[in-house]
Amino acid sequence: MNQPEHTIPEPENAPVSPAQQPPRIRIIFATNNAHKVEEIQLAIGDSLEVISLRQAGIDIDIPEPHDTLEANATEKSSTIHRLTGENCFSEDTGLEVPALNGEPGVKSARYAGDGRSFEKNIEKLLHRLDDSPDRRARFRTVISLIWQGHEYLFEGICEGHILHSPVGSHGFGYDPVFVPEGDTRSFAQLSPEEKNRYSHRRKAADQLVAFLLQTQ
Repeated sequence: MNQPEHTIPEPENAPVSPAQQPPRIRIIFATNNAHKVEEIQLAIGDSLEVISLRQAGIDIDIPEPHDTLEANATEKSSTIHRLTGENCFSEDTGLEVPALNGEPGVKSARYAGDGRSFEKNIEKLLHRLDDSPDRRARFRTVISLIWQGHEYLFEGICEGHILHSPVGSHGFGYDPVFVPEGDTRSFAQLSPEEKNRYSHRRKAADQLVAFLLQTQ
């Protein structure tokens, strides 16, 4: 005698299998800086798959000839869009120090020369500041997104101050001498998750993600 078939109901909170999950949107990030890719991916989360230039098979060095972060970010994203026709974004970030009239600004990566040495950049920054009592500084990130042929700009700012000497071993760039407002440790002393709470890139990326989610 055949037994009747029974359907076992799935629990209400059953995990979604990979096959049921919608595919992640792929978007090209106009950089080969692994630190930046990691920070942006952490900020964005799982909603997008961030692809570096190298992962997208693009081997070019995009110049940053302009005197504003906005123009440099646009230069990079528009270059990649012309090459690929794909949705893409770029970012340009600068450390802005009021006591130095906004330096290093757009020249942050090559402040001490085209060699882009983090150590020499920090050395020059501290030498220029010397014993100035005004140690205020801010990191500012501008993201240029080209989405379906149109450009959108997003900005993130992290206020803080500059130490008299480097502290910490995490991060990159000026992280060992920058203390974010609301903390007593340098960026280089923070874990990636801790840094992400203050991150200028996170703030700009949050706006990027909110925009993209609206388009879905």
